[in-house]
Order: sequence, then C-alpha cells, then structure tokens
Amino acid sequence: MDKLGLLKTFFGHTAFRPGQEEIVDALLSRRDVLGVMPTGAGKSVCYQLPALMLPGLTLVVSPLIALMKDQVTALAQAGVPAAYLNSSLSFAEHNEVIRSARAGAYKLLYVAPERLMAGDFLQLASDVEISLVAVDEAHCVSQWGQDFRPSYLQIPQFIGKLARRPAVGAFTATATAQVKEDVRSLLRLEDPFQLTTGFDRPNLYFEVARPKSKDAWLADFLARRPDQSGIVYCATRKGVEAVCQRLEKAGISATRYHAGLEDRERRRNQEDFVFDRARVMVATNAFGMGIDKSNVGFMVHYNMPKNLESYYQEAGRAGRDGEPAHCALLFSPGDVQTARFLINNASENEALTEEQREWVRRRELRCLDQMTAYCKTMGCLRAYLLSYFGESAPEECGNCGSCRSQLERRDMTREAQMILSGVARVERKYRRGLGAALVLRMLHGSRGQRVRQLDLDKLPTYGIMKDVSQEQIRDYIDFLVSEGYLALGEGEFPVLRLGPRAAGVLRQGERVTYARRVQKPAEKLRPAREAAPSAGPEGLFQALRGLRSKLAGEEGVPAYMVFSNAALADMAAKQPGSLEEFQQVSGVGTVKTAKYGQAFLKEIAQWLESSSDGGEGQEREK
Repeated sequence: MDKLGLLKTFFGHTAFRPGQEEIVDALLSRRDVLGVMPTGAGKSVCYQLPALMLPGLTLVVSPLIALMKDQVTALAQAGVPAAYLNSSLSFAEHNEVIRSARAGAYKLLYVAPERLMAGDFLQLASDVEISLVAVDEAHCVSQWGQDFRPSYLQIPQFIGKLARRPAVGAFTATATAQVKEDVRSLLRLEDPFQLTTGFDRPNLYFEVARPKSKDAWLADFLARRPDQSGIVYCATRKGVEAVCQRLEKAGISATRYHAGLEDRERRRNQEDFVFDRARVMVATNAFGMGIDKSNVGFMVHYNMPKNLESYYQEAGRAGRDGEPAHCALLFSPGDVQTARFLINNASENEALTEEQREWVRRRELRCLDQMTAYCKTMGCLRAYLLSYFGESAPEECGNCGSCRSQLERRDMTREAQMILSGVARVERKYRRGLGAALVLRMLHGSRGQRVRQLDLDKLPTYGIMKDVSQEQIRDYIDFLVSEGYLALGEGEFPVLRLGPRAAGVLRQGERVTYARRVQKPAEKLRPAREAAPSAGPEGLFQALRGLRSKLAGEEGVPAYMVFSNAALADMAAKQPGSLEEFQQVSGVGTVKTAKYGQAFLKEIAQWLESSSDGGEGQEREK
C-alpha cells in the first residue's frame, strides 16, 4: 500500500498537512531529518507513517511516560502495532515487550532515553533491524534550555553501536536558531533535510487580559464554556493548589498536576483529565510535554510564562483537533517579579558549569523581557508571536484580543511629567534607584512603613497623583517603559530609571500620547463556539458524542481516541448512510470504519428517523 493509502487506512486523512509529505519522503529515502513544527501540526505522523513502510522496527525516543502511553494507545486504536519501554512497566511487562519486539510484533517501539544504553536493550537493538530512530522533543538535547535532559546526549552513542546506521528524524516545536544548531550537532545528524513549517495556528484565538480579579475572570470564562475541556497553567505549585481548590469549591470539575505530588496521584489526575472525568486541569509547566489530548478547547495562563517559546508550545496544546480554541493569558505586574525570581533561583541544568548557568540565566531574563512585551503590546498578538519566530505576518489577524478591540488614544503628557519627575527625584536621592512599586506608592501618597523609612514622603513629588488609582498609575508606568520614557534594570528586583526619551518630555515640551486597547462591547461576552460547527446539526453531533463516550468507556480509552471532535462534526455534516460513505468522513480510516462504523451508522439513522417529524431533520444535507 502506498503512503496515501496508509495515511487514510490508519490515520483517516486523504491528504498530508503542510510539511508532512516532504519529511515522510526524506525518511523513506533513509535521509536524516530535522523537523521544526508547532504543537498540533502533526509531527507524529511524520515518523509513524514511514515506520509502517520501512522494514523492521522504528524506535521513538520520547521524554515522558504519559506521552508514550497516550501515543501507543492511540496507535493501537488505529490498528498500528506499537509498545513502549519505560520505568512504569513491571519487570515481567518489560521482559514481555523485549520478547515481543525481538519476535517482530511491533512496528514502533517508544523508549525513554535513559533506557537506550541498558544491556538488555542494546542486545535487542543488535538482534532486530532498526530502520529509523525518531527523536521526539529533540530540543531536550540542547544544554542551553530549561528542558535539557542529559540522557538525550546518549542518543548518538547508542546509534553508533548499531550494526547499520538508520535514518534519524529529530522533531521539535522550539524554533530558535541556537536550539536547531544544537540538535543538528549534538545528535550528529548527517546532511539532514531541514523543514520548518508555518507557525500560524488559525484556529487559536489569542488574548491577553488584565483583570482586577483573576479568579472572577476565570469563573466567568469557564461559565461560558460549560462543555469544554481545558488547562489552566499557574507559575507555582502553591498557585496550582489555590486555583484548583477555588474551582472545586465553585462546583467546577477540576484536578491538579505539579511536581510536588506523588507519582501515583499525578498519573491518576492526568487520567481523570484525559478521560474527561475532570474537565479542567490546573497545572504547572510540569504538565508541559505530557499531554496528547486532542479535544482541549481552551488554555488559560493564570500567570505569565517565562518565555514565548514555552507560552506558544503550551498554548498550542489547545485545538489540536482543528476546532476553534481560546488561549488567554492573565497578566499582572507581579507576574514579572515572580518569573524573575524563578529564573534567578532556578535549580535546573545542574550538569552545566557555573559560567554556563549564568549565561543561561541572562538569556532567560532577555526572553522574559520579550514575553513581557507581548503582554503589553498594542498590536496584533498573532503578528507578534509569528514575528518572534521569524515569520512575516499581516499587521492584523482579525482573530486575537487586540484585533477584536478598539485602540483608544489620549494625551497623557501631564501624567507622564509627574511620573518622570518622581523617578528623577528618587534617582537623585538614591543613586542605586528604587523599584517601580515604591515609586508608585510615593506618587500615590502611601503612608506605608517602607515609604516613610526611605523618606519618600519628604520628596516634592510625594502624593502628586493621589487622585489617580494605583492600578492606573501602574498602567502609565508600564506604558512609559514600553515606549522608552522609563527603563527597568535587571535583577530579581529591578529598579526604575529614566529612559532615553524622558528628557524630551521633561525639558523640551514633548507630548506623550497614551494608547490602550478596549474590548468592543459586542465582543466582550463573545460566546465560545462549543462543539459542532454550523455545517451539521447540533443535536446529531451531541448524539454522536454520547455514543463515542459509551464506546470509549467500554474500551477503557479516552473519548478523543475513538474519534476527534472534528471527525464527529464532519460526520454530523455528511450524515453517511453506508460504510463506504462513512469512510469518507475526515479522520475516519479503514481500521476505525471496521471497528466503529456500524455503531455510528446506526446512531445516525436513529437520529434522522427520530428528528424527521420535527424540524431538526431538515438540516441534513440533501
């Protein structure tokens, strides 16, 4: 069977996504590959399909136990023989996988990098034909990133021990030039075919919100999405616990995930989310790469991440089924300080020298500045992200919080002069400078102990903005920093200083125009598009969802592994009446047609019959 036939038979698609076919062809010709593709772009098909066409076994090096289990389960649902080797298996289970692999029972074997140099695995590798080694999350080999895993450096050593060098495919969603160079050199790729697909995810709606109460914002957000599943990321374990407790208290089905939980509880909580027993997962970035759930409808970052690479990868875990998904980031100035603290007190990368760790720290602080700038930009959020990853983009996308809001401008020269004068007075009194929070309190006329200890209440600018809310003053300061009138120093507690443009305002009469985004009234409560698109009747879609849940429960697999929401939506639109027509549904392959076709055809026929007496049946296609 050719590649398109296999693509339809096992994966249910009649055409490749951008970049997939080129990578598949390169691997089939035994050429190394470096594929940089955003989360949700279909990286796994790029090595799973060649594995079906190449002789022998394909090894997939994967960093996380949960991700291996999800992918092997999904492959089994599609009829592809696969297994995994990691620390979650018992001694007997481990030996059984080794025995079956030696007997040729699998086309794909997922393995943790730590297992590659184990004696029994090296023996297996010498006993079977290995045609392809696929390295998932290949950026973990880079010593300069927070995801660095020393065990990834063993991959070239393992490949060197094989009787014949297989093709090596390296895949990552991290697109920086430094990481790509590290992957090429550290994995010793030989003349690799390199492809970076477009990073735009048109189905994702990006938003940055600055709510007075993050909890109230989140409660309203979730109330408008009662049927959607999603993830809420928090910066700290303490934050995860607090947010999860508040959601549970509000009657929302939520669970939690962070590195402080025992392994058993983490696995149970993840399964509750994957199997839709809990619709909201509250987690730290420890949940990062370990999620392969396709029907995630929203992603909320309760705190600002430390860099745009992490944000875009995490946000990209929403909408993997192609359905519209909402990615919101709740920003507050305190998030910047929290992120700085986490960077300056990081315990990762112990394998690096002190000098290397300092280089990483400074690089991460620069990345934090770019992340902060994203949260404060007045321009299109999608354009900002794509530009960061080296892609050109139109000035407006029409599908982000900035593009769906109105830009208001007004003169704020007087307020700018007061703030800049206050910073100038502080700089004269304290040459090392003070932080933005203290300057803000001084301008507002705070009677706090620290303000009085530093004699800030004696400055001429003390209290000159007492009639302006502290929140508004903070917005003004952020705006002046972003426009170069003020500058923030480095360090865990950066000081606020006059920027290069301050003199023009203080001495030359330059005017300052303040700009801010205001949500359009019509869009403020824009309802989330829940499940089925308008192409098919909602009632049929919900009936198909019910059947999917029933079948998934009987088989003990997550519902999305039976069929994705996108497949159900296409099924509801096309309303097939035969197995031949059923197989034309997007996302439905030969294997799943044989397995589930009759059950879904029966459900469709019953729905059409029951609705024909009402009005809903008239929606079906003629």
